[in-house]
Amino acid sequence: MLSLHGKHSVIISRIPVMQNGLGGVMTRHFPDFDLTYCSSLQELTLLQLRRADVIIADITGEYWNPRGALEEYFNLLNQYRNIHWIFLVSRPLNPIAVELLVRPESTLLSDMEPIEGLVNAIRAGSERAERVSQTLLAPEPQSTGDEDENVIALTHSERKVLRLLGKGWGINQIATLLKKSNKTVSAQKNSAMRRLSLRSNADMYAWINSTQGMRELSLMSAYGEFEEWKKPIQQDISPSSKIAR
Repeated sequence: MLSLHGKHSVIISRIPVMQNGLGGVMTRHFPDFDLTYCSSLQELTLLQLRRADVIIADITGEYWNPRGALEEYFNLLNQYRNIHWIFLVSRPLNPIAVELLVRPESTLLSDMEPIEGLVNAIRAGSERAERVSQTLLAPEPQSTGDEDENVIALTHSERKVLRLLGKGWGINQIATLLKKSNKTVSAQKNSAMRRLSLRSNADMYAWINSTQGMRELSLMSAYGEFEEWKKPIQQDISPSSKIAR
């Protein structure tokens, strides 16, 4: 619930664990901010936009039509220049993000940015913060043989489950879509995590959103996505009447 006075921040992310993590950072370091959460840009309301001082948008999960999704943010940047927009960006999306989202009132941070980088960007404000973080500008680490082993290790079913988790789907939704039990889907997720030596859900989502994870799960493809994934995702992110144009 937004109060009439004080500072306001909106956190946008399709991934629940990312929402919780960003909310925890804000609560610890900026307790004077009122927080609002959205799972997508379509949930953002005019009232939230008018009152927001800072909007932290996790765009690492914008795999379906990434240019279209970032163009929506671009349009809002032009309309709401009093907001400090902070975007969490994965390397594959960085070129599009730099093209569309680098503005005097925006900051681009890497999805692998240390917590201190986010805290410092908020403290610096839109006028003094870096436009693009050094973490994003640093050369990409070279691939190792371990990554190739991970490609071979995952089964087709495990890839499907991780792919949908990366799109923000929950276990129940995945089970319904794949016509499997919740127990089976959870088991496939856990077995994939064991094969990849991932110990927690946070580690899993970090791997899914990494360059390696997106490449191996085909979350970004120049040839589009398989039809079996397109219809459910289109329904999930259909534009809402609440979004400001």
